[in-house]
Amino acid sequence: MMEQKKNTLRERVRETEQRCGSQVMADRHRMEYHLMAPVGWLNDPNGLCQFRDTYHVFFQYAPFYPNDYLKCWGHYTSEDLVHFRYQGAPVLPDREFDRDGAYSGCAIGLGDRLYLFYTGNVKEEGEHDYVLSGRGANVIRMTSLDGIHFEDKRCILTNEDYPAECTCHVRDPKVYKGKDGAYHMVLGARLRGDRGAILLYRSQDLEHFIYEGMHMTEKDFGYMWECPDIFTLDGHRVLSVSPQGVASERYRYQNIYQSGYFVEGSETFTEWDMGFDFYAPQTFADAEGRQILIGWAGVPDAEYDSDPTQAGWNHSLTVPRELFYREGRICQYPVQELETLRRERLMPDEKGCVMLEQGCGDVLIHSVKEGTGSICIGTGCVLEFGQNEITLSFQDETGAGRGIRRAKSSPVQDLRILMDVSILEIYINGGEMVFTSRIFMPEKAVQIQMDLKAEDIAIYRMEGMVKE
Repeated sequence: MMEQKKNTLRERVRETEQRCGSQVMADRHRMEYHLMAPVGWLNDPNGLCQFRDTYHVFFQYAPFYPNDYLKCWGHYTSEDLVHFRYQGAPVLPDREFDRDGAYSGCAIGLGDRLYLFYTGNVKEEGEHDYVLSGRGANVIRMTSLDGIHFEDKRCILTNEDYPAECTCHVRDPKVYKGKDGAYHMVLGARLRGDRGAILLYRSQDLEHFIYEGMHMTEKDFGYMWECPDIFTLDGHRVLSVSPQGVASERYRYQNIYQSGYFVEGSETFTEWDMGFDFYAPQTFADAEGRQILIGWAGVPDAEYDSDPTQAGWNHSLTVPRELFYREGRICQYPVQELETLRRERLMPDEKGCVMLEQGCGDVLIHSVKEGTGSICIGTGCVLEFGQNEITLSFQDETGAGRGIRRAKSSPVQDLRILMDVSILEIYINGGEMVFTSRIFMPEKAVQIQMDLKAEDIAIYRMEGMVKE
């Protein structure tokens, strides 16, 4: 019966992708060098890893959106982070322990096998609030010998394996190998009394996990911590987490939900991205020793639109970003491989204007004089910066309801703007600060106008990423 359900779901996904794929691909807001789902809804990046020299990017996927939000995983592979092949939907909610959705998780290689871990969502019928009762949050494990075909689906943790302080909201396993040689799992949790935390587990065999404790801040910081990730960067242990329920401030926590990190030994929470569209990042270490981050270019429950065209698809991932530790904070910068997508260099005119005819460009501004200036992107998106403040604002409908985001900053010296049809990624001072936002222009061509003085400005047309 379960095998039949899996085959039926797989055929439904394939049929939907074949039936709707051409219409979705023709939509004018589809991006050229950002990963998107072939159809439907995309959110969290999952299972990021490099296994046998192949990069794997899984993602939370609702192929039947907008009619049905049932979640599975989609899957891309790449040899170089530029050429990607879509591998279908390998993780489907086809068992009793994940029947209401295959939610977020991770991947880790061990020997000749690749292991996936994810949250199997189960919602019981009856009078439930699905916070204190009615929801099963199961940790599921699958294995693969080739990184493409996954079998041996097992439920390895259930609600009974979580501390009594937990509500039914426990999810998003991330597994990593510690210096002690053991495997460690972190899970995001919402505790009774509405306090966010992470749960810590330990294993020797990636199957039997023992609870070791929980971690939270001394003061309450949101009611739920999603998408936890622990890694070491330049000798510093880092906890990345996406808290929900943090009160908004003028210069911090301006989205409905946040994503950021703590460096071990400090309770200072630093946001990964100050833009309108960023959530649920995940990192992995590649064979070169780089720690690479990819985020979801969206936010759940946002008050603004992410797909004003209602064209049968929604959202994308960010480009892969390499992480660097610099003077107490983590900087992010697009991986070097993306530079291979650059084509001819474009020159701004005497008014500082340049036209990206296909809406795709890479703008690099070096040594900004006096650290002040402004950049207008399209008809109403404005980036302004002074000595200690940066604002990104939308002044017309191209923001689809987005208003303004503010950040405190050191003087701006360098800028890099990745423009890709309907998304912006803006990197300040070598990635000390990043703003990611969607933008919805009426036409594909986009004008960028710069009102600033700098020693060098380089603008390149960007070619589309190869996606098969």
